Amino acid sequence: MSAYTEPTAATQPPRISVADFQCLLAEQHPFAEVLGIEITDIGYGTARAVLPARDSHQRLGGIVAGPMLMGLADLVLYAAVVGATGQANAVTASLTINFLRKSPAGAIIADARLLKIGRMTAGEVLLHGEHSSEPVAHIVSTWSVPASHHAQA
Repeated sequence: MSAYTEPTAATQPPRISVADFQCLLAEQHPFAEVLGIEITDIGYGTARAVLPARDSHQRLGGIVAGPMLMGLADLVLYAAVVGATGQANAVTASLTINFLRKSPAGAIIADARLLKIGRMTAGEVLLHGEHSSEPVAHIVSTWSVPASHHAQA
């Protein structure tokens, strides 16, 4: 008698590689290039991305503007969703961001993980500066994932 084990990041390979995800962004989501975000890792339900340090990302006071952080969080969660589901047609259903402290100088790192995978997928992201482990923001998001036979990866 064997117990069913839910697929996890440790037991399943991602359903898309970083290189294939970059091609997907270039072909179907050219707006993603505007922020210069680099997706550095995609796992099964996990992803990591970097928002580079740019003057154009800052607001008054030299901190990274909230919309830049929200864009980073949304894109890294999209990578985690596609990594787990293979469904490139998934769309954001909700996104809530809690700003915890002002962002430090330099690049911002985003670590995403999915909490629930299905037609309604849920995940979270922690953002921190490249030289600090202190979180800058915590994001919770849900995604609408199309049925397998409707989506294209």
